[in-house]
Amino acid sequence: MSIKQSELILNPDGSIYHLHLRPEDLATTIITVGDPDRVDQVSKYFDHIEFKQHKREFKTHTGSYKNQRITVISTGIGSDNIDIVLNELDALVNIDFETRTLKNKLTALDIVRIGTSGALQADIPVDSILMSTHGLDINGMLPSYKIETIRNKAFEKAFCMHTEWNNDRAQPVLVENSKPLEHQLYENHILTGVTATCGGFYGPQGRMLRLEPKDSIFRDKLQSFRYEDLKITNFEMETSAIYGLSKLLGHQACSMNAILANRANGCFSKKPDETIDNLIQYTLNKLIH
Repeated sequence: MSIKQSELILNPDGSIYHLHLRPEDLATTIITVGDPDRVDQVSKYFDHIEFKQHKREFKTHTGSYKNQRITVISTGIGSDNIDIVLNELDALVNIDFETRTLKNKLTALDIVRIGTSGALQADIPVDSILMSTHGLDINGMLPSYKIETIRNKAFEKAFCMHTEWNNDRAQPVLVENSKPLEHQLYENHILTGVTATCGGFYGPQGRMLRLEPKDSIFRDKLQSFRYEDLKITNFEMETSAIYGLSKLLGHQACSMNAILANRANGCFSKKPDETIDNLIQYTLNKLIH
């Protein structure tokens, strides 16, 4: 059945609506970053850049690094933007834009987030690299989809009990990363843990400037939570959405975090640009097959 124009929106040049990309513009290995300026920080290491596009917060460069074709795309901040980016990336490889129908053979993308994050645990050093083994969705985006096959209900139940979760809020959802990508990207010096994906930067992460968060000890509850061998190590705003939509769509995803702040110690990196650049170079070299 053909997908209606109102559901799959294409621009006059045949590109997909928000990202302004055509299928040929995309590699099957994709790096996502939040900040559009960080796209250039990644692509400056490419051997050459074959394609550039920038629309709204979505900036894309496709090129090659050590003979491997890679796309780097900025998502902007937040799981709502990830909903746009992941669905449109999938459409670019798995929907025939001419017939508006699903392709007979589906393509699985490798999607790696390079992002910044704040640590929750006191023993996680600022300027370290942390790989998200899981994304904990506490922002409410993933429950818009049929997620029963990808979530961990036992973890979620224990988390709700420990945090005295308010039922007025969207229910938490825990999603695992891609194990093949984890094995490809991991080395012994890389930290690992559960990443909590929040719906905002201030109140939802327990920060207070002038507005007081509804739950003033929410951060403490996350720090102290344990389930089997899992603990929540850091906060950010995209990982769980990337993991959940990738699982549902059949893509491989892994999130790599540059730890720029430690919320338990109240400190922030003195060399954030260097830390991010180290993560970029590390990830690029690990992605080479």
